[in-house]
Amino acid sequence: MRLPFRRRNDARGQSFSSISVLLTLSSVALSPVTAISFTPAPPTNLDLKELGQVALAGDFSGISLFEFEEQNEQPFKTNGSQALMARMPNGIFGSVVTADASILSMCTFVESSGKEAGVILAGNFTSLTLAKNGSEDPKAQESKAMALFNPNDTSVTPLPGLDGEVYAVLCDRDTNSVYVGGRFSGSKSTNAITWVGGQGWTDLPFGGFTGPVYSITKASNGHIIWGGTFDGLGNATAPRVRDGQVINLSSATISAGSSTTREGFSDPKNIVCSTSGTDGTGKTWLLQENSPGFWQAKFRHGFRPTKLRLYNTHQDGAGTKTWRFTALPINGIMNMTYVDPVSKKHATCTSECPLSNDQTIKFQDFHFVNVIGMNEFRIDISDFYGNGGGLNGIELFGDDIFSYAINDFNEPTCANLEFKSSATTTGPWEVTPSHQSTSEYLTAQLSAPITNTSSQVVFSPDIRESGLYSVNMYTPGCIQDDTCASRGQIQVTGRMTADPAKSGFETASFYQTNNFDKYDQIYYGMIDASSSSFRPQITLTPAANQNLANMTMVAQSIGFTLIKSTGGLNGLFEYTPGRPVNVSDFTASAVNRLGSSFAEKSAVNTLVTSGDAIFVGGNFTSESAQHVVALNIKDSKSQTLGGGLNGEVESMILDGTTLYVGGGFNSTSEKSVDGLNNVAAYDTEKNTWSALGAGVNGKVMRVVGLTLNITGSTPEFVLSVNGAFDELNAFDNNPAVSVTGFGIWVPSQKNWLQNLDLQLGFIDGVLSTSILDRSGNSSLYAGSLVSSTLSARGIAGFGENLSGLPVKIQAPAKSSSSSSLAKRDGQPDSSSLQGVVTGIFDKANKRNLTILGGHFTATGGDSPINNLLIMDGKKNNEVSGLGDGISEDSTVMALAVHKDILFAGGDITGTVNGDDVKALVTYNLVSRSFNSQPPSLTGGNGTVSSIAVRDDTDDVYVGGSFTQAGGLDCPGVCFFSTSSSQWQQAGRNLGGTVNTLLWVDKNLLLAGGNLTINGTSSTYLATYDPKTLVWDAYPDAGQLPGPVDVLTAGASDNKQIWVSGTASNGSVYLMKSEKDDGSSWHSVGQTLQAGTKIRGLQIFHLSKSHDKHPLLDDKEALMLTGHIVLPTFGSASGVLFDGANFKPFALTTNSGNTPGSLAAVFSEKQNFFGKDGKHLPLVFVVLIGLGISLALMLLIVVAGLILDRIRKKREGYVPAPTSMYDRGSGIQRIPPHELLEGLSKSRSGAPQM
Repeated sequence: MRLPFRRRNDARGQSFSSISVLLTLSSVALSPVTAISFTPAPPTNLDLKELGQVALAGDFSGISLFEFEEQNEQPFKTNGSQALMARMPNGIFGSVVTADASILSMCTFVESSGKEAGVILAGNFTSLTLAKNGSEDPKAQESKAMALFNPNDTSVTPLPGLDGEVYAVLCDRDTNSVYVGGRFSGSKSTNAITWVGGQGWTDLPFGGFTGPVYSITKASNGHIIWGGTFDGLGNATAPRVRDGQVINLSSATISAGSSTTREGFSDPKNIVCSTSGTDGTGKTWLLQENSPGFWQAKFRHGFRPTKLRLYNTHQDGAGTKTWRFTALPINGIMNMTYVDPVSKKHATCTSECPLSNDQTIKFQDFHFVNVIGMNEFRIDISDFYGNGGGLNGIELFGDDIFSYAINDFNEPTCANLEFKSSATTTGPWEVTPSHQSTSEYLTAQLSAPITNTSSQVVFSPDIRESGLYSVNMYTPGCIQDDTCASRGQIQVTGRMTADPAKSGFETASFYQTNNFDKYDQIYYGMIDASSSSFRPQITLTPAANQNLANMTMVAQSIGFTLIKSTGGLNGLFEYTPGRPVNVSDFTASAVNRLGSSFAEKSAVNTLVTSGDAIFVGGNFTSESAQHVVALNIKDSKSQTLGGGLNGEVESMILDGTTLYVGGGFNSTSEKSVDGLNNVAAYDTEKNTWSALGAGVNGKVMRVVGLTLNITGSTPEFVLSVNGAFDELNAFDNNPAVSVTGFGIWVPSQKNWLQNLDLQLGFIDGVLSTSILDRSGNSSLYAGSLVSSTLSARGIAGFGENLSGLPVKIQAPAKSSSSSSLAKRDGQPDSSSLQGVVTGIFDKANKRNLTILGGHFTATGGDSPINNLLIMDGKKNNEVSGLGDGISEDSTVMALAVHKDILFAGGDITGTVNGDDVKALVTYNLVSRSFNSQPPSLTGGNGTVSSIAVRDDTDDVYVGGSFTQAGGLDCPGVCFFSTSSSQWQQAGRNLGGTVNTLLWVDKNLLLAGGNLTINGTSSTYLATYDPKTLVWDAYPDAGQLPGPVDVLTAGASDNKQIWVSGTASNGSVYLMKSEKDDGSSWHSVGQTLQAGTKIRGLQIFHLSKSHDKHPLLDDKEALMLTGHIVLPTFGSASGVLFDGANFKPFALTTNSGNTPGSLAAVFSEKQNFFGKDGKHLPLVFVVLIGLGISLALMLLIVVAGLILDRIRKKREGYVPAPTSMYDRGSGIQRIPPHELLEGLSKSRSGAPQM
């Protein structure tokens, strides 16, 4: 159990500071070089050069290649958790530090020497976790409300000492301080404090504010301007009637040491709730005679006592003479003050506190000098009267006003209080151990549907004094009880005053996803004291409409703190550092006077300084300004900014001379400018308002700056807009854009990023704050974002990089008459298919067409294009569709082009040329018109899942869920002959549902699905011989654990295959047929996680080899597309398998913060196995070999002749005479006998070998 050890200044004793953090900056000194880095992922080495154009099709709004290990496909968090983020080299936002709640403000802390010391992170978080580095999972580090982030080594230093939420921080180099504002308590301050470098937390001279601080800025004169909802300077104070809350001893575990053995006097519980002062059996506890001893109480919750009341015993002359109070578990002997009953003077004691033996004194009160937290204490009796010590009663009191969810912790019934603190519960509540929390608490496990009536806790405090209170809700952390995954939101309602019209309590929702204990201020205002006709109450219920199957709700306690106020302020305060605050003359400040001119109970939400001007935004009105105003700090003159805006301003940011404003308004107060819907821009030089397009359709809560590369290599400022809106309003020629409360305005383009037809990234989520001016370092962002390198819907080109195609695909409109199909027999459910499902690059007959099919809507021409799009590269990428004859509810699942005819299959319905069509349509790509259509495919689900054209024929085979083609029985697979324009049976012995088709060669077709052969034999993979017209089970297909959903060739000759499907136990399998006859199957094992859906398989040739593995050639990789969930990584839309390991390849995200997916990869050429993708026939290999051999032989002969001639020339040979004259003359000069004699002689000088 964690104890509430925070000390509080007590009026009776010495002042003690809060937990202080004397963090010297030398301990976090940084070098000026940033160390935030991201780990490059290994290259994929895909060889695409033989494929021509390549595209990735699916259901996504943004897509990225997996280039850095920190990338992921997780949606942005909607449970309030955020992160500190930086940009990866590819533009993706990557988390550096994650928080269990929001990071609401940041600033760069620079020492007075000019050295950057780190980045201050502030918000309502209770823990921070560093990003994962290597294989170890980082642990959450408790860090409440504030921390210092070191960008040099990416470390985090918690700054403990605050309880609550920090909304604003201002780093001030001149004073070496961080000014902190929010809704919190710390040290002796409320809602405002400073953190000083080298010293830690330091109270401001004015002690804080009576209400929360939302914004802080520094004026040009060096003064600090505070904005918020407060009416004066103030701090927590004790009630007028001290020690009014009774601490419940009856629920504690009571024990003692050296108790007497006398019956009726040995039980230490005798003195609990014993306040009569009368000794007797069952009322008095005694020690053994002549022996010291102790009395001890252990609680299941923490508390901070201010007064101890002891009733001494006089039983048989015994009594306690001296004692001491020890707080546990800190084992601290407490200092006490008391009034001496004899001298009537105040006295102090520590280890030997006296207790009177005067029988006329019923009890004595002892006050604690130091008010600290504890959950156990011991009273040690060291001396006694008579034969031994003992007590007749004990009571413990405090000032802290609490109502606990566990009723045993509230004030005891025996105290006979008229309006004691209490709680009532409804629902399945159980007591949970305190673990690391300050108290045990209640936990309710709720199941969907979760409503605000599923469970309830009503807290009723013991309020004895009407006044200004801060009401805080304490929530135990989720790590200690392992419920983080199931924690959700709760709704808090309350009634604080007898007159409901004056209560001012606003119903609010709060997340309970905090990792460690936290408290939230749920109310600040007047509370009436309890009476016979009224009790203040706080009610906790689950928030309704949460998308949770199971929810864990917790309830611990509600605290009520009385606040003392100076008054005299109204949302604004000017503070001069180093000077005392004169609370008697607030009007000396022009800033304070400006706040006083606002209507009562105004709120200042945001402050911005530009030169001598301070821009103030919030929820206020005055005679001259509404909701936004500027004040010149030099001449004290205010500027109304065109009379202001007609609604609340929530956030502002300045970029140069442009002030961007977000809130809940739709025009200026003078209604002089149109289009100012919840977001606007104000030119500080021209003093004019302008619209951002036509704004958004809901309230804007945050405007935050970021930088993006829009049209060049230099980043430029853009504006993120967050809030409660779901549409960027239409303006000029830009249609309305559906969003999830997030938009980015690009000032240079005067348009929303979502409207720009540029190759840009995709960003969605929540951006709370940013730092764009960290000198020499990259920008930092706080929020919860998803991002992709390319913003593209449904289709992206793939080469060295991703690229968008010049088509505009939108999310399909939801139809009231959706063609929803029940998923059965393993067939893909077309109702779950969205986006682009399939595609073709058609370059035949000098065409240059890109054809896309799926379930989508695209813009082009005069009318929308639904579900099938044709883009003509020869006509400047003109797009067209099939017209309105095909139902927009259709889904195109398969495409094929044969000669000039396009075949499109799927869940298709409609009317063509006056005839109904179903499952398949054909379209002439030359005339751009419908042909006479094949008769409809009916029966089953009436859908086509796959189309495969048989080589060198006019036969187009289709597979799916159907039983008839027109009037022809044709279950599962049928083929359409384009030469005869009629359907024909593909054999007669196949039944079931076909998901995929593949031609091994023109005489062998494979079909995968949930099939039957001859009406009796079940199989998941079958073969068809078009010569014999016979289907048969694929060899050893019985090894497959479930229907085949997809298959692809595993080798260039198509005689090895990869298959994937869903096993009978619901898991996804991936297997390869190793031998040509399929007699051996190998599985990759159960390495893919639950939730995996494989929609496509494709072998790719690699430019570099990977490690050798039996299942794949080292120059090949298998690509899986769909939604693949990998162990330790999570989901990826594209994955590469090297025969042993799965590695992410492509990541997608979708609009509406939903997961994206890839359906297929398709290419212009099919050379996936390298050049040509096929082996030459053996006869050509032999001929080529013979030709090479003959050429080599010829080269050898020629080389030999040349070398012989060179040798002879070097050795002196000369050409012999060739004329008949020379020959004849020589013979005449040499006699014949000399010639014969020379044969037997050795001739010197002749060359010898």
